[in-house]
Amino acid sequence: MQAYRASILHLVGDPTKDEKAVAFHDDGLLVVNEGRVVACGDYAALAADHVEVPVEDLSGHWITPGFIDTHIHFPQVDIVAAHGAQLLDWLEQHTFPAEAAFADPEHARETATFFVDELLRNGTTTALVFGSVHKGSVEALFAEAFSRDMRLIAGKALMDRNAPPGLTDTVEGARADMEGLIADWHGKGRLGYAVTPRFAISCTDAQLEMAGQVLAQHPGVWMQTHLSENPREIVETAELFPGASDYLDVYERFGLVRKRSVFAHCVHLQGEAFQRLAAKDAAVSFCPTSNLFLGSGLFPLPTACQHGVKVGIGTDVGAGTTFSILHTLGEAYKVGQLRGQALDPFHALYLATLGGARALDLDDRIGNLAPGKEADFLVLDLAATPLLARRLAAAKGLEDRLFALTVLGDDRVVARTYLAGVERYRK
Repeated sequence: MQAYRASILHLVGDPTKDEKAVAFHDDGLLVVNEGRVVACGDYAALAADHVEVPVEDLSGHWITPGFIDTHIHFPQVDIVAAHGAQLLDWLEQHTFPAEAAFADPEHARETATFFVDELLRNGTTTALVFGSVHKGSVEALFAEAFSRDMRLIAGKALMDRNAPPGLTDTVEGARADMEGLIADWHGKGRLGYAVTPRFAISCTDAQLEMAGQVLAQHPGVWMQTHLSENPREIVETAELFPGASDYLDVYERFGLVRKRSVFAHCVHLQGEAFQRLAAKDAAVSFCPTSNLFLGSGLFPLPTACQHGVKVGIGTDVGAGTTFSILHTLGEAYKVGQLRGQALDPFHALYLATLGGARALDLDDRIGNLAPGKEADFLVLDLAATPLLARRLAAAKGLEDRLFALTVLGDDRVVARTYLAGVERYRK
């Protein structure tokens, strides 16, 4: 058992719906035992009940839940900040060549080590991850996450058309790969498997039908894909699936829209489509840095939330330009400003923590520091840069401090990252 004394900030509900959702303890105590939170609250109220527990004094720091990245591509690490083109051309010029390299197991292992280390360095303790089409890429990633007791969900990309040679699979081969990965890794430690059609353009009807069958046969797994990211993508999807009423209907027809389904982007969806997602308890990943970088558009966050859709935040590396969830939240605010809808800083933190956990159907285990939750948490250095220290010293209240942190913060703010109560990164 170990305790940590610092200022503690987390969300116990959705701050857009619950005025008591924000839990802040200026002088707080977090007590952890055997990988779980035992107690979290004011130091003065808890200290007497835990006099035998060693306490590390981290005064001047904030403790928050670990960040949750609901959309990121493991095989795209090496093409972050690749210049030029929008989505479909960017895939051809940059993504597909980079992903082809993951046929080499050694490259997959080396990249997986870097990828997981980079997540932890940026304070990401849970991620929903795309692998390449190669089974070995996902095995390498799972092995790295398992060695750190990290909660990570991943899947091999499904592509049986509209991709270069060496990056397409077959319906039969993809099913065999997924069944093997689920048997070997799903539920091992804190790992989970996600059925992962890249997007509708890359999959035949038969491939999507098979994906739906695997989901039905393994109800505990997740599903992740892309939806309504780019105007040209939407047009090409309609041409490939003339029988579908719209892009979302392509996935609905094959049983892919359900609880534990996470759709990245959804930039161009309208209210009626959001209603259908909410009715099936599916979720959306808001990826502001990649939407801006590829010129895809501005995600209508308030519209999604008004229709009851669960929303998490995604970095979408490599079209996304940072592993830092803090930096990504700053970009999410800018997207809102361009739409005339300023993002509240507490709502932003919710998207990165409890909201992300709800999007992944894991809010009974992660997302905040309530007793009984898995002890995934961060120690944040509020003086990580001279500018940040100066700005926070002049801040007017908690909301102003949090907002400045999301705009000015990045990986330098993360002093430590803990997974299940064990320190896995220290700056």
